[in-house]
Amino acid sequence: MGLSAEIGATELAGVATPVVQVQVRVLPDGRMSARDSAAYLGHSMARMATWRMEGNGPAWVRVGGKIFYRREELDRFIKEGK
Repeated sequence: MGLSAEIGATELAGVATPVVQVQVRVLPDGRMSARDSAAYLGHSMARMATWRMEGNGPAWVRVGGKIFYRREELDRFIKEGK
């Protein structure tokens, strides 16, 4: 019997996975800074930058020289499991 894709080894071993709550700022139009987006996804700023350079990761926009992500795009990225 193999492991299910939905059940990891830590769950089978009875080890609780901690849930970390983060605070992020979402602008009224739904944009989030690159730093807040990284925290929202649980990844580093470096990983986000790598995804941008590779053309992977969630969709982003540049406004006034700054990188932003829309919350709905981040949620879509999470839902698609990428």
